[in-house]
Amino acid sequence: MDLDRRKMKILSAIVSEYIRTGEPVGSKRVAQLLDTQISPATCRNEMSSLFDLGLLEQPHTSAGRVPSHLGFRVYLDQMLTCAPLTEAEKDSIDALFNVRNPDPDRLLADAAEALARFTGCATVSATRPPKYVTVRRIELIPLGAHVVMIVVVASNGVIKNKAYRLDMLCTPEILDFFNKFANDRFADRSIDEISTGYLHSIAVALGEYSQVFTPLLAGIFELCRQIRDGQFYTQGGTNLLGYPEFRQSAHDLLTLLENRALLQDVLEGPETRALNIKVGKENHLAQLENSTVLVARYNVGQDSSGVIGVIGPVRMDYSRLIPHLEYFAKMLGNLLSDTMNPKEE
Repeated sequence: MDLDRRKMKILSAIVSEYIRTGEPVGSKRVAQLLDTQISPATCRNEMSSLFDLGLLEQPHTSAGRVPSHLGFRVYLDQMLTCAPLTEAEKDSIDALFNVRNPDPDRLLADAAEALARFTGCATVSATRPPKYVTVRRIELIPLGAHVVMIVVVASNGVIKNKAYRLDMLCTPEILDFFNKFANDRFADRSIDEISTGYLHSIAVALGEYSQVFTPLLAGIFELCRQIRDGQFYTQGGTNLLGYPEFRQSAHDLLTLLENRALLQDVLEGPETRALNIKVGKENHLAQLENSTVLVARYNVGQDSSGVIGVIGPVRMDYSRLIPHLEYFAKMLGNLLSDTMNPKEE
C-alpha cells in the first residue's frame, strides 16, 4: 500500500504510541509526537484518511484511534527499523547458553522458559529430527528387582529414557542378554524403519522368550517414536493473562498452547525465510485473531529443523523483540548443533 510521507509518519507514531501504552491515540497526542509542526486538525484529517484505508480503527466511542491489523502489517513491512543488539545484550543472551554437555530436551525447555521471561509472552520451541537419524545404542539400567530403565541414544545426540516395571526378575544375566540382543537388532538402524512390523519380526526371533521381553520391545518402540516426533516445549502461557486484550480469549489461548498438533501447524512457514510474522487474522486459527505469532527458524547442523516462537498481543514491541529473537535462535541453533551433531575427534 502506497502512503505519502506524512501519512506514514502519522501511522508510525500511532503504532509506536499504542505499543507503549495500549491506549487509543488522539490527534493532539499525535501532533505532539511528530518532529515537524503539524496541527492537531491536520493530524485528525490524516487519521480519518488512514481510517478509511482500513489502517486505523476506532474502539467503541473513544476519540482516539488504534492501528488495525492491516495497519500493523504496513508498519512492519514499510516502517519498522530494528537497531542491532549491543554487546551487553548479546552477552546476556550468551550467558543463558553457557552450559556444558547440555541435554537437548532440557536445553529446548530452558530456552522457551528464558524467552518467555524476557518477552512477557508465551513461547514455543521445537525441533524436527534430521531426515536420517539412527539408533546409536540401547541400554538397560536396573532400578530394582522388577524395574528397569530403557535408554535409547540416537545418532543426532537425542537421548530418551523411561522406567518400566516387569513381571520377571531383572537379573544381570537377563539384562546382559537383552542388551546384546537389542543392540544387534536396533543399533545403526534408521528410526523410520522401527515400525510395529519390524518389532513383530524381532519378537518372532525371540521365540519362546518373546512374551517375556515384549514390554521391553514396546518401550524401545515408544522411545524411538518420541525421537522421530522431535522435541516440543511451550512456556509462559500465564503471561498472556496480564494483557487486557486477552481477557475474553485467555482460556482459548491457554487451551491452544496445550495442543501440540495445532501449534506445530501455527509454526509452519517458508523454510527459506528465517523470520515469519503473522499478525492478527493472518493467523488462520480463531484463537489467535488478536495475537501476533513471531517465529524464528534456525539450523541444527545442516538441517533447517528448529523453530522458536513468541505468541503475544498484536501491540508487542517488534523493534526490541525481533533482533533479540533472531540472535536467540542463532545461539540456540549453534549449541544444539554442537550437542546433537558432535564433531568427530
